[in-house]
Amino acid sequence: MSEAVRLSVEPFLGWPLFWGLAGLTALAWTAYISLRGRAWLTRALGLLLLCAALLNPSLVHEEREPLPSVAAVILDRSESMQFGDRNKTAEAAYKALIARLAEDKTLEVRTLETSPGDDGTYLHGALEGLMSDVPRDRIAGAIFITDGQIHDLPDPEQTDLLIGPLHGLIAGDEDRGDRSVRIVNAPNFGIVGESADLVVRVEDPRGGDVDLQVSLNGGAPERIRVKAGEDTVLPVEIERRGENMVVIEAPAGPEELTLANNRTAMTIAGVRDRLRVLLVTGKPNQAGRVWRDLLKSDPSVDLVHFTILRPPFKTDYARPEELALIAFPTEELFEEKLTEFDLIIFDQYERQGVITQAYLANMSRYVADGGALLIVAGEQFAGPASLARSPLASVLPATPTGVIRTGSFKPELTGPGKRHSVTAPLDDSHWGEWMRYIEADAVAGDVLISGPEGRPLLIVDRVDKGRVGMMMSDQIWLWASGHDGGGPFAELIRRMVHWMMKEPELEERRLSIQVDSGKASVELRTLHDAAPPLEIETPEGDVLKPRWINRGPGVFTAETPIDQLGIYRARSGGLEAIALNGPANPKEYADLTSTPDLLAPVARATGGGVLRLNDAGTDLPEIRRIGNQRAASGNGWIGLRERNAYAVRSSTSQPLLPGILAAAALILMLLLAWRREGR
Repeated sequence: MSEAVRLSVEPFLGWPLFWGLAGLTALAWTAYISLRGRAWLTRALGLLLLCAALLNPSLVHEEREPLPSVAAVILDRSESMQFGDRNKTAEAAYKALIARLAEDKTLEVRTLETSPGDDGTYLHGALEGLMSDVPRDRIAGAIFITDGQIHDLPDPEQTDLLIGPLHGLIAGDEDRGDRSVRIVNAPNFGIVGESADLVVRVEDPRGGDVDLQVSLNGGAPERIRVKAGEDTVLPVEIERRGENMVVIEAPAGPEELTLANNRTAMTIAGVRDRLRVLLVTGKPNQAGRVWRDLLKSDPSVDLVHFTILRPPFKTDYARPEELALIAFPTEELFEEKLTEFDLIIFDQYERQGVITQAYLANMSRYVADGGALLIVAGEQFAGPASLARSPLASVLPATPTGVIRTGSFKPELTGPGKRHSVTAPLDDSHWGEWMRYIEADAVAGDVLISGPEGRPLLIVDRVDKGRVGMMMSDQIWLWASGHDGGGPFAELIRRMVHWMMKEPELEERRLSIQVDSGKASVELRTLHDAAPPLEIETPEGDVLKPRWINRGPGVFTAETPIDQLGIYRARSGGLEAIALNGPANPKEYADLTSTPDLLAPVARATGGGVLRLNDAGTDLPEIRRIGNQRAASGNGWIGLRERNAYAVRSSTSQPLLPGILAAAALILMLLLAWRREGR
C-alpha cells in the first residue's frame, strides 16, 4: 500500500451549468469594464472567488494498491510450424521467455498457444481475445513466437486497433525455400461441353519453367508448362453435370519444405445449357406417344421428334401439294448436326431407305466419340430390315434371334439390375405385365431387366466414350396407361436417359470420398459381390488402407480418421476419387517461408521490434521495462511498458473552501467593491 494526495474539483452544479455560469460571469464583468466601473479588480476577485467556491475544490488522501502491468506471450502452433525445426525452436524460446518474465513481480504474464487445426494463423485475433478484459492502461505489450506467416494482421495505419508494443520472435531457417502452386482465379460453374478458364500461379524461389499435371475428375493428367512467378490461364473442359474436380500438381522442386502445397484443387459446378434429344419413331404407335410426352414435359429438354408416315417406296396417288408431310431431313440431321444432339432414340425403327447405311455408320462413330443411343425395339427389329443388320450393329449390346414372343410376362430386375444405379432404387414386386417381347441374346454390357425365361429385356453398355441402351419391347406404354397396376415408366426413362448423359450420381461403378470432421468416408458402387482393396493417399503422400463394409447389394463403405489439410485421393479397382480436407487452397500451405516481413510493419507502428531466433531458440533478446516513450525496441532488446496502474482501496476528502469561509470572503470582496465605487 502507498499514500497519495491529489487535488479534486467537483462542481456543485455539474460541469455544464458551471461553465454556463462562468461564461455569464465573464460577460457581466466585461460589461462592467465597458461601463467604466471603478471597482473592476475587486469585482473580478469576487467573481473568481464565487467560481472557485462552486468548483468545490478539495484535497483527496488515497491509499493505493499497485497493479501489475499485463503482458501477453502467444506461441504459434499452426501447421506451418511443423516444418523443419520451427516447433522445437519456438518451444524452447517460449519456455525460456516465460521463465524470464516470471522473475518480474510487477508483471502479469498471460500465455496462449494457438490451435494447430485452424486453417490459417490468427495470432492477432488470439491476442485480442486474451487481453479483452484488460484495460489499455495496464497492457505492457505482447510477444509473438512464430514463423512470421500470420493471416490476420491489422492495417498498421489503424493504430486504434493495435495492441502494443507488439514484438515478434521469428523461428525457422530464412534460407529454406519451397515450391507451391495455387489457383488465383476460377469460375464457380461452367457449361457442360465448354471450357472454363482457371488462372494458376506457381511460386518457386529459383524461378524458371515448371511442368504442371492437370487432371479432371480423376482422369489422365495433361502436362502444361508454366513460368514460375507469373499468372497462367488454363482452359478446362467441363465434362459432366454436377461437381467437376480439377487437380493441379507441380513436381517437387530443388527446395521443398513439403509436397502438400505442390498440389491444389477446386470444384467447378457443371450445368447443362439444354439437353438436345432426337426421337425418330418408325411408325405411329402408343409407345412413341409416351416417349414424346415424357420428354416434352421436361423444360430442360429440347426435343426434335420425327415420325415416319410415308416411306420412300410407298406409292401415293395424291399430288405433292396435297400432302401435309415434310421430307425427312436426313442430311441435315445425320451429317451436319448429328454431334449437336446429346441423345438419339430410335423407337420401332426399321431400315426403309430413309436413313442410309452411310448415315448409320456416322451414328456408330457418333456413339464411339461420346454420344448416346437408345433403341426401343419393335417387331421390325426381328426382321431383315433390323438395325442389327446395319453398320449400327457394331455398337449394339444385343442381337435379335428373329423370334417375337407374344403373351403376358412380367419384367423383373436381374442380379446386376439390383446393383446398377439406374434400376437399383426401383421395386419390381408390383410391376404390371407386358404383352410382347423381341427375343435377343446379350453380347455385351449389363442386363438390368429380364423378360420371359430370364432373357434380356433392358441392356446398357459403354462403347468407347459413348453409351448405348436397348429395350427389347415396345410395351412400356402399358405401364404409362396403368395396365395391371402399371409401373415406374417415368422414373425408369428418366434414370436411363441421365445415365446415358453420364450423370455422376448414376454411375454404376463409382468411387466417392468425402472428408469432414477429421474423418474420410469412402463409398464404392459396383456390380460385383466383392470390393477390390482400397487405398487412400494423404496430402503428405502416406497411404491408408481401411477395410470395406458391405452396406447392401453392390454398395461398400469405409471410414478412416485423418488429420491433414489438403487433397485426399482414394483408389480401388481402377477407380479413383479425390476430396479436399479444408478449403481448396489452405492458407497454411500457401507460403511456408519463415519471414519477418509481414509482422514488421505492425510491430513498428506500435514501437515494437521483430527479431530472429537461432536454431536452438536460446538467443532471447534483452527485455527492458520502459516508460511511455515511443520506441519500445532497440539493438538486441525489446521493451514492455511500465504502466504504474493502481487500485484505490480507501480515500478521504478535505474541502479547501468551506461554505462559511467562502461566503465571508465573498461578502468582504463585495464590501470593498461598494466602498471603492462610493468614493
